[in-house]
Amino acid sequence: MISESRYQEAYVWVWLPGAVQPVVAGRLAKDGNTLVFNYGKSYLERANSVPLYEPELPLQSGLLPLLQGMSMPSCLRDAAPDAWGRRVLMFKRAGGKRNEDLDELNCLLESGSNRIGALDFQLSPTAYQPRMSEPVTLEQLQESTERIVNGRPISPELAVALQHGTSIGGARPKANIETDDKQYVAKFSLSTDLYNIVKAEFIAMRLAHLAGLNVAPVELKTALNKDVLLVERFDRVASEAGWQRKMMVSALTMLELDEMLARYASYEDLAEIIRHRFLRPDETLRELFGRIVFNILCGNTDDHARNHAAFWDGKHLALTPAYDICPQSRAGNEASQAMKIGGDNNLSQLKVCFNAAHSFMLSKKQAQEIIDHQIAQIKTNWESVCDQAELPRMARQTLWGRQFMNPFVFE
Repeated sequence: MISESRYQEAYVWVWLPGAVQPVVAGRLAKDGNTLVFNYGKSYLERANSVPLYEPELPLQSGLLPLLQGMSMPSCLRDAAPDAWGRRVLMFKRAGGKRNEDLDELNCLLESGSNRIGALDFQLSPTAYQPRMSEPVTLEQLQESTERIVNGRPISPELAVALQHGTSIGGARPKANIETDDKQYVAKFSLSTDLYNIVKAEFIAMRLAHLAGLNVAPVELKTALNKDVLLVERFDRVASEAGWQRKMMVSALTMLELDEMLARYASYEDLAEIIRHRFLRPDETLRELFGRIVFNILCGNTDDHARNHAAFWDGKHLALTPAYDICPQSRAGNEASQAMKIGGDNNLSQLKVCFNAAHSFMLSKKQAQEIIDHQIAQIKTNWESVCDQAELPRMARQTLWGRQFMNPFVFE
């Protein structure tokens, strides 16, 4: 049962590059309506310590001031559960406590330890005790998901499965699963879905890969006669000594924006950061431009700043593989991307990308070649990828021309 008490602090533990065990990095504590962080003396004295993220949390002693507009360090907020994980935590509370009881420290300290990136949060600064779940099946995870969505009671066995879904971001139901040599994020179907969102995301991810983008590998499974998408985790590395974890930050953190200011996120500003702070900036800018083009071509308008991320090794940033490329429900033709592409323009149109090419260090000719190549690859591979997904003919006709290759894209 989840504790009723309201926490006052949490200790931040980190897996340093190449490590299979975490060390305590510092303390996150309440300061009025905010959460502030300071590094521990032992961490600052380590020969291999790295900042959890610069410029937000530089390696220095004392309380670190929050960036303007922040209520807690954004790089730590990246490791917290989002809508689905918070919903699961609320479900686990006896009697369904009010939302305000579930503050950020509750979310950090009560969610599972196998979270995105290389951080975890503990009550102790000396003893690391992971909040891990017992192994469960996809069927148990699928059933627990449906029961949460429908507000139905769950058995003790299914309650164990719930913890697998508390530490991951996003609004859709998902959970962590692990094999001997790989870890996955499992994404589940819902009986309320208006179309097969799981298969649509599989198709988009596979087509993005075939179009030449760096995309997380995906697989389709079934559980209780429902489709489940497995997305291979790229923030975990299997080694003989155990699992290594890779540090990550979201684009929202890189852009120094709070959740409430996410609407101001822009690809142009992200491109500026890439030019100055990323390894291989030219290659990265071309990749990012390609992802914007593909999102428009496949109807993924949910490309907000938490759906872009970079690895952080203590000194440099490097773009992670693409994830969460999911065609969104669309009533008409006109649509907008979640982030601005050029200036204040975020319309889901290729001409907007084309006109912003200079921000990505691309010539008009190079931009057009990327656009033409992706259109050709989507057309060439559409049927074969739909065959892999076993998508029925009627569902293909529904996706094509609405989410994928909508006429508005080409206006």
